Amino acid sequence: QVQLVESGGRVVQAGESLRVSCAVSARAFRSLNTAWFRQAPGKEREFVATITRYAVTTDYADSVKGRFTISRDGGKNTVYLQMNSLKPEDTAVYYCAASYRNLDSPFSAHEYDVWGQGTQVTVSS
Repeated sequence: QVQLVESGGRVVQAGESLRVSCAVSARAFRSLNTAWFRQAPGKEREFVATITRYAVTTDYADSVKGRFTISRDGGKNTVYLQMNSLKPEDTAVYYCAASYRNLDSPFSAHEYDVWGQGTQVTVSS
């Protein structure tokens, strides 16, 4: 049974940095494919970043490439999303997602079996 708990979301000013975390309770953390998605009010959930099992590869949405970094710490069973140069359009609830399955499309929310409850990030201008 995999459980995900996000934390670290808060209100920040545009241009500031913030790191959100996803604590993972799992039998085999290193075997998990993990990702961050976000959902703004009135919008669909969208892909932000992914880091595959054993941290082999990472990938990012074009809107965050060069500003956000996804990483994971196997010793702490935690996935991080470092967000720099934040913009008001980054305001959303950020969700952590995970799956043990081989993913056909790591950018699709449908590929992930387990989700956290989300953490709110608000960027004020």
